[in-house]
Amino acid sequence: MARYADDLVRALDARGVRQVVGCGLSMGGYILFELWRRHPERLVAMVLCSTKAEPDSAEGRRGRDEMAELARRHGAGAVADALIPRILSPLTLAANADVVREVRAMVERWSVTGIVGALRAMRGRSDSVPLLPSLRVPVLAIGGSDDAIAPRAQMEMMTRAIPGARFHAVPHAGHLSPLEQPRVVAALLAEFLESLG
Repeated sequence: MARYADDLVRALDARGVRQVVGCGLSMGGYILFELWRRHPERLVAMVLCSTKAEPDSAEGRRGRDEMAELARRHGAGAVADALIPRILSPLTLAANADVVREVRAMVERWSVTGIVGALRAMRGRSDSVPLLPSLRVPVLAIGGSDDAIAPRAQMEMMTRAIPGARFHAVPHAGHLSPLEQPRVVAALLAEFLESLG
């Protein structure tokens, strides 16, 4: 995660961008936590979408290892087969074939090396729970009501630990609420950005 955060800073520097409103979905949230640890002056606000502050449990680490082995043996298509039922809401799976196809195509574009590296980074990430009270910038948390990976109750607990943070549950969305309910998420983001002045 440290490398991802430092790479993000280098990308911002290359574009002459000093400060940002960081928006991280899932692993992107883990990167934002690391960015706050290493470069807090770069963030003026944060959007934490479908993410969590806790490190992986032993079961979670085993799951990452199994997914990495699946990728090595069978490629990105097999990873898509395993992930899609877990990351999309039942409604999206049943009624929104376009989003299912879009997510499948996205996962199938990932390289096996990239998948395995990202899984390793997530597996070994730091515990960010102690960091939460130090987040002294505006924070919006967004989670899907049907998210099985970053459940609503877990996101609400995380949000309560961040001073002044607000949580919004997106109905009929799983782990990818910006794709599953784009209008709802766009409205929440617009309202938050406008509140920053």
